[in-house]
Amino acid sequence: MTHILNSDMLPFCKGCGHSLIAKSTEKALENMKLEALQVISVTDIGCHGIIDKSLNTHTVHGLHGRSAALGAGIALGIPEKAQKIIVFIGDGGATIGLQHIMEAARLNLDMTVIIHNNFLYGMTGGQTSGLTPTGFVTTTSAEGNPWNSYDLCSMAYDAGASYVARVTGMGDISETLEKAFRVQGFSMVEVMEICPSYGLKLNPKRKFSDIVASSGKELKEWVRQRPPFPSSQGKKVDNLFDSLPKIPKDFQSTLDKPLSIILSGSAGEGVQLAAGIISKAAIRSRLFATQKGSYPVTVGVGFSTAEINLSPEEIYFHGIGVPDIAIITSQDGLEHSKKRVEAMKQGTLYIDSSLPIPSTKANIVQYNFRESNPRDASLLSIFYFAKKTNIVPVDALIVTLEEEGKSSKSLLEKIEKI
Repeated sequence: MTHILNSDMLPFCKGCGHSLIAKSTEKALENMKLEALQVISVTDIGCHGIIDKSLNTHTVHGLHGRSAALGAGIALGIPEKAQKIIVFIGDGGATIGLQHIMEAARLNLDMTVIIHNNFLYGMTGGQTSGLTPTGFVTTTSAEGNPWNSYDLCSMAYDAGASYVARVTGMGDISETLEKAFRVQGFSMVEVMEICPSYGLKLNPKRKFSDIVASSGKELKEWVRQRPPFPSSQGKKVDNLFDSLPKIPKDFQSTLDKPLSIILSGSAGEGVQLAAGIISKAAIRSRLFATQKGSYPVTVGVGFSTAEINLSPEEIYFHGIGVPDIAIITSQDGLEHSKKRVEAMKQGTLYIDSSLPIPSTKANIVQYNFRESNPRDASLLSIFYFAKKTNIVPVDALIVTLEEEGKSSKSLLEKIEKI
């Protein structure tokens, strides 16, 4: 069984209840015999959201207050019981996205929301949130919060949730979380905890139990029997992916392990086009591929960088830190990707011969990609890479180039020269 967490060293402050929630979540799910990829974790902006990199589950990171909305969309889009959907959100995000939580509860969508309630906005400076107890000191309530807080559990239950619980983030809370995870329908657990960076420092003489008591909120469970929202009712349109043309797998790659590539050049020189062509050609060659683009808001000027992952096996994480291969075709691209190139301890750097060689331990291969027409530099670079490695067959690239309508006579002549 693949563990839910990939490390015992969690990224939270010492003493933060978020670690307890993460470990109790893992214990509950593993007690249910669920594999990591049977779980979809949706996180929000806030300290709790930095758990993403520690999760082996499918993970989606949303905007502030929107993780419940994203979880609802996923719940409506997948078959019933196909995967367990768990939404993590803080007290700040929960009040920003209050209506999203209420709607998910009203519809009784099959998902679980875990509220990390440390009584304030921890990541942004310790400000008062909608769940801050009366009298609790924050950076924006120096005399203590003068207002009552939402009773989020009662509200979610009144809206239609099947299961709601409020607990303190002390000891082992996995039993409560497991109850929530086993519910068919909407469940929510509010975990009351305290932020060691702001809550403790700003309320030094108050016991945690007194703070919980002062909130006026009961520690209890709310339970009802109610059928979950059927996924069949959520189907409004056909799967949009079904309408996309299928890429035939008529070539064979020599790649036998995952490979990460960054292709970096200048805007207007076909970087994203080239990345798309090599990715499609890789799929034609029986590989899995991911492509991600990065460029300034002013799309037509400055750098353009593409991140490409190729693998003979399915790819579950598309981020690239230090690449295996770097292909740099312009000064803009070099400046944007220089730090990652310098961090390379192995692999290969393919770089235009007009550019200065950065300090790197990668093997260095120079070629004049910008000769005659810089707009073809990125396309030429992927053909040069393919010719040198045969990881993606050149013929697969040519067929893909022709299908994209980019196979001009002059470009093909340059490719033939390579």
